[in-house]
Amino acid sequence: MTESNNNYPANLTIDYPEKLNKLTTFFRIFAVIPIFIILGLLIGGTYESNSLEEGWRFTYSAGGIVFVPTILMILFRKKYPKWWFDWNLSLTRFIYRVFSYLILLRDEYPSTDEEQAIHIEIIYPNVETELKRGMPLVKWFLAIPHVFILLFLYIAVFISTIISWFVILFTGIYPKGIFDFVTGVMRWSLRVCAYAFLLTTDQYPPFSLS
Repeated sequence: MTESNNNYPANLTIDYPEKLNKLTTFFRIFAVIPIFIILGLLIGGTYESNSLEEGWRFTYSAGGIVFVPTILMILFRKKYPKWWFDWNLSLTRFIYRVFSYLILLRDEYPSTDEEQAIHIEIIYPNVETELKRGMPLVKWFLAIPHVFILLFLYIAVFISTIISWFVILFTGIYPKGIFDFVTGVMRWSLRVCAYAFLLTTDQYPPFSLS
């Protein structure tokens, strides 16, 4: 398991796989499609189809992370409803399971509810003492340096995944050094998400993979 020694109130660890399946790795881009559809339905979006000839129209929309309502509740009521937190945490865990499967970190098909080998811990905040009313309004701005760096790190993750794909096809093993790097980028990303979008902490995320 990749370990983190940081005491930040959001943390990610992923169990390192000793052996990976070469066949499912080869077809991963296709195998992930069904669970990606489920994830897409959960995180939301809008789809419309119009046909003047056939005379039908379809609109779909759904919610994802509870963001704007959480901002308003912290700002005006100094509250973070626990069931909103539980939903955000569960959805975040699911997203990271799907993403970890896509980038070959694990072989297990992503579960919609079980933790599996992707361990995410985010501490439920004491809003009265740990969160300031106005901070949710500026966190997105304060997180810009992190987002800028993460854009480049995501490119490195993409390249690392391609390299690992070839290595796994020949050896069945995900290179440990690359695994630790990719996991570190995901950990960094999670902490920025917890700070700027899940709004569970006012503690500024560290510029660190560990």
